[in-house]
Amino acid sequence: MEDLGWCKYFSSQYETSKTGSEFLPARVTEDNREIYRIVSATGEFLSELSGKLRHEILGRADFPAVGDWVLASLRESERRATIHRVLKRRSKFSRKIAGRKTEEQIVAANIDVIFLVSSLNREFNPRRIERYLTLAWESGARPVIVLNKCDLCENADELLRETESAAMGVRVVLASAFRGDGIAEICEILQAASENTGASLTAALLGTSGVGKSSLINAILGTPLLETKSIRAGDDRGRHTTTTRQLIVLSGGGVLIDTPGMRELQLWDAGEGIGQAFGEIQELAARCKFRDCKHESEPGCAVRAAVESEALDVERLESFHKLGREEKFLEAKQDAAVRSQRTKELRKMMKSVNQFYRDRGR
Repeated sequence: MEDLGWCKYFSSQYETSKTGSEFLPARVTEDNREIYRIVSATGEFLSELSGKLRHEILGRADFPAVGDWVLASLRESERRATIHRVLKRRSKFSRKIAGRKTEEQIVAANIDVIFLVSSLNREFNPRRIERYLTLAWESGARPVIVLNKCDLCENADELLRETESAAMGVRVVLASAFRGDGIAEICEILQAASENTGASLTAALLGTSGVGKSSLINAILGTPLLETKSIRAGDDRGRHTTTTRQLIVLSGGGVLIDTPGMRELQLWDAGEGIGQAFGEIQELAARCKFRDCKHESEPGCAVRAAVESEALDVERLESFHKLGREEKFLEAKQDAAVRSQRTKELRKMMKSVNQFYRDRGR
């Protein structure tokens, strides 16, 4: 089980659970509309949630996600299972779900490293990388940026320097799934044991459609396990290949989670992540004259002074402001959603109380 990432953090939860040997630990390797593929010490099983667990679930984030460790009852002869409990997560990469609804979507759980994949074509965007980095830092995992398709780029070194300036202190790998550049470096990261647990390291690949995540995985595996598609020639935009999240156990060591390309990536509870992704701005802010300086037009602002002296890129500061505004807006929506949910629960409770007294008076 250690090859799957099982460690003391999860075994201690299992040992203190009241299930005894009735339920066994397994890891979620694929999520396909509430039908889960899990793998345990005895192999793979298709599984679904127990009625009790489904009843206890309060929101989308409570459902199992790829990378989760669960306790399940296994029906060996059928290769089927029922999930009864999701163990507490060690880390998670979350975003706000697409659309108007304010709800958390967990993309991958219990990860040690996040490979943020960007392609070196017309889709290359340092501001998008900053957005991904913000959520990666918030997840609790260590981010690594992979600049793929360097074989198709004439100024790869220049874009590498631009990325490094937008990702202070984060490891950046120049890669080509086609030519093999950077694959050995990625494998070296994957094969290292987790610093926190000593078990096999779990990594997730994240990025927009067409950046070459499936091609990178095939290059890492040394075999065409996943289907790949070419990008559109007219605009370099990608096409969806991976449609479900799935977990792959590597023969050389390590666990890899592949995710579908993301058309949009909205923040979720990312206040600390913004601070880490823009660490140099936070350091400059500590030197501002006023503690509540917004770094716009206030006198004595060390951040604006750095922009004027060209020590800080103005576009990076604008990105910092944009993500900050988005986070505050989302926090307000979350508070409104909580108030709305509490109101619904109160109405439901009062309805039950009223019904009780009506029945009592009969």
